[in-house]
Amino acid sequence: MAELRFSMEPHGASVVVSVQGELDVVSSQRFDDCLAEAAATSDRIILDLSSVDFMDTTALAVIVGHWRRQVAADGLFFLAGARYRYVKALWITGLADRLPRYDTVDEALAAARTVSPEPGAEAASGHDARKSGGPDATAG
Repeated sequence: MAELRFSMEPHGASVVVSVQGELDVVSSQRFDDCLAEAAATSDRIILDLSSVDFMDTTALAVIVGHWRRQVAADGLFFLAGARYRYVKALWITGLADRLPRYDTVDEALAAARTVSPEPGAEAASGHDARKSGGPDATAG
């Protein structure tokens, strides 16, 4: 099992949080703390899951909690690089259709630059985001 790593990198008004390794009950508090730190620096968070090898429902609960807080505060919370094989919990719970997802960090950053968060805005709630990485596209 690879060591779990988090990194945060500012990109204009957004901050990209990259995760490498496995997100599970053991790492959920560290994950929560990392996202809280990111939220303290920006109201536009992009969570890069492209290097996540496994994610359980405790990690998913952390993601949903931060997504809801960002949206409630008129911010953005986008996922990038979520791969079905490794983060199936997103699809099993139906959240893959609600959370704004992009294939790459660059696509998420481009989307974040074009959105002005407003209360109840479609992009903030995930209904306007370009969907990617569904089971049919990445199950292989």
